[in-house]
Amino acid sequence: MSTSAFAALALGASGAAHAQSTADIALQSGAQIADDGASNVEADANAILVTGSRIKRDPTQSALPLEVITTEVLQREGINSPEQLISYLSTNGNGADNLASNSDVTSGAQRGTNGLSAANLRGQGSAATLVLLNGRRVAAHGLTGSAVDVNQIPIAAIERVEVLKDGASAIYGTDAIGGVINFITKTDFQGVAVSGFTDITQEGDSPIYRLSGTVGYGDLDEQGFNIMASVSKSWHSILRGSDRDFVNGNQPERGLSIDTRGTPIATIFPNGTNALFAPNGSLISGVALPVPGQTFQATGGINVLDLPGGAGCETFDGGMAYDHALWANNPAFYACAWDTGRAAILQQPIDTLTYYGRATLALGDHKISAEVTGSEADSSKQFSSNQYAGNTSTTPLYYPLNALTASTYNSIYDQLAAAFPAIGAVGDRTVDATGNYGKPIAYRWRCVVCGPREYETNTKTFRAGLFIDGPLGGGWDYQAGGSYAQSEAVSVLGTGYAYRGIFSSTDRALQSGIPGAVRGGLDTRAPIAPGATAPGIIGLLNSGIINPFSIEQTPEALAALEAVSAEGVLLYGGKYDVWQFDASISGSLFDLPGGAVQMAVGVDYRREGYSFNGSPEAELNRPEIFNVAFDNANALDGKKRTVKAVYGEVLLPVFDMLEVTAAARLDDYSGFGTTFNPKFSAKFQPAEWLMFRGSYNTGFRVPTFNQIFNGVTQSPNPGITLVDPTTCPTGAVSSLPGCAAITPDTLTGGNLNLGPETSEQFSVGVVLRPAPRWSASVDFWSIAVDDVIGALSLREALQNIQFLDPDRFQRTNGILTLIDLRADNIGSRRTEGLEVSLRGGLDAFGGELNLGMDGSYLLKKEEKQAPTAAYVDQRGVFTYAGDLGLKWKHNAWVNFRKDNVSINFSQIYRNGYENQALPGIASGTITRPDFNPRVKAYVIYNLSASVDIEERFRITAGVKNLFNTDPPFAITYDSNTGAGSSWEPRVADPRGRSFTILAEAKF
Repeated sequence: MSTSAFAALALGASGAAHAQSTADIALQSGAQIADDGASNVEADANAILVTGSRIKRDPTQSALPLEVITTEVLQREGINSPEQLISYLSTNGNGADNLASNSDVTSGAQRGTNGLSAANLRGQGSAATLVLLNGRRVAAHGLTGSAVDVNQIPIAAIERVEVLKDGASAIYGTDAIGGVINFITKTDFQGVAVSGFTDITQEGDSPIYRLSGTVGYGDLDEQGFNIMASVSKSWHSILRGSDRDFVNGNQPERGLSIDTRGTPIATIFPNGTNALFAPNGSLISGVALPVPGQTFQATGGINVLDLPGGAGCETFDGGMAYDHALWANNPAFYACAWDTGRAAILQQPIDTLTYYGRATLALGDHKISAEVTGSEADSSKQFSSNQYAGNTSTTPLYYPLNALTASTYNSIYDQLAAAFPAIGAVGDRTVDATGNYGKPIAYRWRCVVCGPREYETNTKTFRAGLFIDGPLGGGWDYQAGGSYAQSEAVSVLGTGYAYRGIFSSTDRALQSGIPGAVRGGLDTRAPIAPGATAPGIIGLLNSGIINPFSIEQTPEALAALEAVSAEGVLLYGGKYDVWQFDASISGSLFDLPGGAVQMAVGVDYRREGYSFNGSPEAELNRPEIFNVAFDNANALDGKKRTVKAVYGEVLLPVFDMLEVTAAARLDDYSGFGTTFNPKFSAKFQPAEWLMFRGSYNTGFRVPTFNQIFNGVTQSPNPGITLVDPTTCPTGAVSSLPGCAAITPDTLTGGNLNLGPETSEQFSVGVVLRPAPRWSASVDFWSIAVDDVIGALSLREALQNIQFLDPDRFQRTNGILTLIDLRADNIGSRRTEGLEVSLRGGLDAFGGELNLGMDGSYLLKKEEKQAPTAAYVDQRGVFTYAGDLGLKWKHNAWVNFRKDNVSINFSQIYRNGYENQALPGIASGTITRPDFNPRVKAYVIYNLSASVDIEERFRITAGVKNLFNTDPPFAITYDSNTGAGSSWEPRVADPRGRSFTILAEAKF
């Protein structure tokens, strides 16, 4: 057995390869281990460019760990999209990088991910994972200008996907800290191939469809040219939270309840006077509201459904009694809550069209290729209906007593008076200056009839390039190419948004140009609903036309809501583009005992551009819209930067058993200066069945345009679970001095003084091949990242308040009122792990039985959010954002093939982790009988079978999630954003059991 056959598990390294078939790479990588004589092929015959190197080599003979995913694997697992492929990888992190994780409310730096699916190798973040198409960069997503949206990849044209699990800044420059994912397209394709795919859940909802076609003509070897084109259209339908029983935020016995008092049946508050709508105060303002048997009063919201003798909060869909003990909020004793998670969607609907074309001309041994690829995707992000939380200034909401409202008003008044006699006598209908009857009712309301909040996003990508390669003579080759790529995305408002009608700030009022406009004053630019006397949704709600104490609304009320709707208004748009040119030469220098010393040198030039418009309409001309993040402060007009780089690589076969590779790259970034990053790797093979390998490298990631240039946005924080750590030693809201709830505003935005984050990493591993078709490998890796670029969350800032610049925290009368969360080089991250891969095969039952497993074990995940702070263990611990850091993940499979039939059975395993505890449990003041501090492991099984018919047709049928396993219960609700529920979209697939069919034909 030769060393060429030996390294089937080494999962070598493969780049913009253009010479080998899918079957060859599958064999060599171990994706499908077989012994068909390939071991006798000379290494030089297999030499191609590989991911992570500029030197041609046998892809099975690399010192770097690489996973090769072939089209057979995609078919076997029912993988229909690049996003599904990314989530399948055991080495991919569990961050908020998929359409399910981004389907709910987001804030701060996480905004602008509409329609985005990204990769996150080794949990280093989507911006630290480099995504390539045929070895070259593609455009980052138009809205974020940072991570690549993998939905743009032309899946129908892909032959294989190569995942380099190692840093590669010495080869590719920025972003390649976590690793590299290289999508390789078909080459020299001839004929016609068409396919159709469907994936339908057992419930019959959320279907997925894909139609694809590829055509090619010309034989490069015989005719000297090849032209191919591919197109694919896919439809991923919506899945709503209300469609799955495991989405349930009302599980108080398990420690989960929702912290919102904005309910479809309004909650009443003791808000005071407002000059426009309540000059004498509201019905319960200034009134004693004692709770029988308690020492506190019901000042935190009263819902008449929850009063003694009331119908109960469960009367309306998604309703529940507010769990004041769990949320440590006793004044909300009589409030109701609403299950926001069931109102969100579990899977964003997205329709995607991708296309790819390539023309290659062979001029002797030289090849010239022109390539065009592009995509268009339409997605819809939907989440809970808007909550209108009344106050006395910028959102005055008061239900008046008038002819329209008298019946409802009187009923509410009597129920309140019966529970709180200080309000007045039951049945009193006297309106005078001394009594409370007749005063408007201040409230907080969830406008379910307005529809869910919705962002509709259209994303278009395009890339065109011209490439040339060939021999120079003397054993040297050259490669050169130039390309242009862009991604442009636009989001518009769908349902659920309305014009305010009241100015939310002094700045907004002054910018309007309306004479005498002030904060809390009328925005006369907003439409006035029929029957209302004041503009916008606030004017409508204060008219009494809308009944916030009823689920049903009159036709006149619905028409009035439509009149103030902001549906169709452009939210924001962004565009990222990149010009890139590269050239390299490679060849042999001289001989060493182990073979020829090879070298590659090259240059790389890129010009990146990014623009973002918070709204193309002038701010002065648009009426303010309620609770929508236009991000006008982040508008960027054509920011650009250039990158110039030189790099080199040397392969030293010291002797037969030892090979060393050294590479280095010098990058010059406009605005940042230069950065130098080396890489060293080695393999030692003392026997044909045994190989040791290792590498060391440094890396870097420059800040995104957003992180540098975004404007400053001040946002309110409506949550009530936060305290000031400097005054509250318990860390929980209570009646103790200094432990009152705080609701500071936050500042988010860019930082012109940001520097790059830097990394240092190494890996060592061993590969065993004791027998043909049997192999195993284990690799240890360690990544240290400093000057981490990011923006702290509100919780993280408070947790690190003693280590951060005091100027980040502003107080008014000793109370925290403003916290600066703008991007910065905030801290450090230390991550270590093991990656395990097993492959085996044998002849059995008249056919071939193959099996495999790829697993990842996280040994360390420590982070600190400030230079002087201590590292915090984040391994297997719940976090609201970022990567969960699961300790163990694996994919395992068994495949049996006989003649034209193949059957596959696979397991996907994701380890459990530490659950979130809500304030009452976290503080130790209460316990709940079924609270489990651990989230269980997520384990599902897939089964598929394929049949080849006359070599031209193949049908593959499968069952995903064979045992219909629900996502494990997890407390993911975040009271400060209102997002999350009872499951974790960063780990689990919410669709449940589904049935797939793939039909393929080739002519």
